[in-house]
Amino acid sequence: MSEKKRILVTGGLGFVGSNLVDQLADLGHQVTVIDNLCSESSSRSYMRNEVQYWIDDVRNLDRQKYAGHKFDVVFHLAALARIQPSFSDPLSYLSSDVMGTAYALEYARGCGARVVYAGSSSAYGGPMLNPYAFAKYTGEQVCELYSSVYNMSTVTARFFNVYGTRQPTSGPYATVVGIFERQSSLGVPLTVTGDGEQRRDFTHVSDIVEGLIALSKGEHRGEIYNLGSGKNYSINELARMFGDKISYIPSRPGEARITLADISKTTDTTGWKPRYSIEDYAYQHMLYLRSHLKNS
Repeated sequence: MSEKKRILVTGGLGFVGSNLVDQLADLGHQVTVIDNLCSESSSRSYMRNEVQYWIDDVRNLDRQKYAGHKFDVVFHLAALARIQPSFSDPLSYLSSDVMGTAYALEYARGCGARVVYAGSSSAYGGPMLNPYAFAKYTGEQVCELYSSVYNMSTVTARFFNVYGTRQPTSGPYATVVGIFERQSSLGVPLTVTGDGEQRRDFTHVSDIVEGLIALSKGEHRGEIYNLGSGKNYSINELARMFGDKISYIPSRPGEARITLADISKTTDTTGWKPRYSIEDYAYQHMLYLRSHLKNS
């Protein structure tokens, strides 16, 4: 997006969304955010003076007060995240992640905007494994519907296990990398679910942001692209990057055994390639801890 664009980011005060907003604002785009601040990963502290904020639910975009605005691109990241909480509250996930997507698409249709949708690699494990995977997968289909029926440009970016700056480190929405980072900082055992041999493709949030921006540049018709590192690690391997004390806890239902992104289509179409590795990230974290302990 070399020329300056008018951009709406839903969920722009969350983990990935706030990193995306920072990059877009730094590039000089005119950015507006809608976020209800209900996620544990969202924070007012991520606000920037040059960005406009609507503190509201994306499902309220049909209200008159939001009419008349024009956007070139809508990045739709607003959603309820994580698998395990979705088992106890499926209706909220269906409402937020499916209907929220429909409201975002309908708003974008009125603006004449292209839509970049934040999908999830959980779709590869099977959308029937848990309500979260089903809701995110159905959101992809809503995007495809709007492209087919209304000739809109929509594209899905499937994220693979995002980590990095502003990741949640505690609570039900914490990432495994965030949990290990916090536990290693506290000097307590790293909690590994099941046998730890399940494998995940870990992707730095900066790579996700660059991938989203790359996908926003073209015209699409509901296609799906992977944003991952193209390499996976077992949770045991990940834990050993952050320390040598491991405590095993019971496995959790509804989670895929293996995730691994095939990023060839994304690279061929956009030229995007990931630049960060989880090994380097963990190494830098451990260097920081050793330096901190030495100086304390």
